[in-house]
Amino acid sequence: MSAQDSVVAAPRAKSQSRERGGIQSLERAASILDTVAGRPEGIGITDLSARVGLHPSTAFHLVKTLVNLGFLSQITDNKRYRIGNRLVILAAGALDESLLLSLATPILERLSAETSYAAHLAVRSNHQIIVVARTAATGLLQLSDRIGASRPAHATAIGKMLLSAMPPDELERLLEKLPLPRFTDNTITDRQALLCEIENARRQGVAYDECELDVDVRCVAVPVQDFVGHCAGAMGLSGPAWRLTPKRLATVLRKLRIAAAELSRQLGYDEGKGAKAVSSAR
Repeated sequence: MSAQDSVVAAPRAKSQSRERGGIQSLERAASILDTVAGRPEGIGITDLSARVGLHPSTAFHLVKTLVNLGFLSQITDNKRYRIGNRLVILAAGALDESLLLSLATPILERLSAETSYAAHLAVRSNHQIIVVARTAATGLLQLSDRIGASRPAHATAIGKMLLSAMPPDELERLLEKLPLPRFTDNTITDRQALLCEIENARRQGVAYDECELDVDVRCVAVPVQDFVGHCAGAMGLSGPAWRLTPKRLATVLRKLRIAAAELSRQLGYDEGKGAKAVSSAR
């Protein structure tokens, strides 16, 4: 490209940027935030500037502004940057139950239509498991919790899945005072046995209710993750035990995982970045 061509190309690029309606400094800041979010262990200014394609001095001034605004923070020990509290607070504020309901409902409806089983999404509030979205099963036997219903953590798949996402020390304290009433012969009422069940759920990424709350109902649940890889809720399927057999569970589990992954993506979860974030947090 000749010098004259370069002179012509630069205004053309600026013109295209204006046509897109973008503001360059905001686009650069967004690129910086995306890059930092993918490095939960922190990232230095030299590496950051190279990854976003900016001169180090330009990147530094943008990063300094983001730090002053609270969107980024600097790690004192190694001078690296990571996501700041203000961005976390804004994101957490967006992940309320009304958003979960609106995002989850169409996904749950498709899941129920594909499997013919009741689908539901739940969150944990201390030791209580609260259903925030649900769709009914098809057919004569309708199995679905009402929105806002509370379910026992120890006797449900969604409950065990949500307990498995807790830090071990917090889980231990909660289990010390968690009531474990018996609902069926299959209900787990021994704390050590329950802990083993929860550990299995954490390791496998799936939890089961083998007719533990209702003698005629079997359930399965998997986690839904948010933008930093934390468990934002548990998505589950419930069906009559005579229809949702252990053999049938393998088929519906694949569909359930796909649905949970879709909702996780809508909550900002990136599978590659999220896995690193969870690993770093542990």
